[in-house]
Amino acid sequence: MKKILFIDSVHEVLQERLQQAGYACEEHFSTSRAELLDRVKDYFGVVIRSRIAIDKAFIDAASNLKFIARSGSGLENIDAEYAESKGIQVFNSPEGNSDAVGEQAIGMLLMLLNNLKRADSEVRSGQWRREENRGRELSSLTIGIIGYGVMGRAFAQKLSGFGCNIIAHDKYKTGFGNRFVHEVSLKALQEQADVVSLHLPQNAETNHYANASFFKAFAKNIILINTARGKNVHTEELVQAMKAGKVTGACLDVLEYEKSSLEGLEAEAQPDAFQYLIHAENTILTPHIAGWTHESYFKLSNVLADKILAHFGNA
Repeated sequence: MKKILFIDSVHEVLQERLQQAGYACEEHFSTSRAELLDRVKDYFGVVIRSRIAIDKAFIDAASNLKFIARSGSGLENIDAEYAESKGIQVFNSPEGNSDAVGEQAIGMLLMLLNNLKRADSEVRSGQWRREENRGRELSSLTIGIIGYGVMGRAFAQKLSGFGCNIIAHDKYKTGFGNRFVHEVSLKALQEQADVVSLHLPQNAETNHYANASFFKAFAKNIILINTARGKNVHTEELVQAMKAGKVTGACLDVLEYEKSSLEGLEAEAQPDAFQYLIHAENTILTPHIAGWTHESYFKLSNVLADKILAHFGNA
């Protein structure tokens, strides 16, 4: 029987569908990496989120592996190129949580534009400050999206009902302009955008993509949204731009100080820049929960089941 190794917990629909198709599913949620390296040769497939790195050593040990399924969108913990060179199919499931990511990005932006965090705190402490909390409407703004994959597209579609001008740039994709979004160059985006939302993978090219020179290139003062990966942003240089007024607000669901497992912050990696962010009024910070809804929990696994079974069929 073809066996599937579950390294991380995911919604049970994935196991149920694979088992119905004749596969044997085994859970090893707390098994160490060293033990997994000894066991993985016995498996047809692996299901993972972010607990360990599936690198060359892991792939070389997996002599019978045919697929790696990552619940979620990011593949930074998987050497996908090497896996595919070994004939191993790599699946991910950005379609499963793109609605949730798009909704949270809009929610964080509305919270910032309308001073909801501050106003809520003030009312709870007995203050009634209307003029000081006058907000801004989305329809008055140009929203720039960098990275127009599944996540960027979902964000644009959800923004479209607000009547704002939506522009997008993708270095590796063209011809995607439609009724939701205008395709532009990076230079044009930096000339026009009031709000910039990052929807980038994590790799060598995108590490510290949003840095001092990036912020300086914008014609207007901007709001930054990052629901992608923390390392896309150089936090110290973001804070410098905020202090200078170039970045007037930041909505950050991810931080470069996160653990590689995405399950918390590195205890020793909370420098002055992080302290600035957590005390600033013009920041909205959440613990990597964009895409983390009850609905997406099911959809992430169901999408993976669709892809695995469409490719391999029954066991």
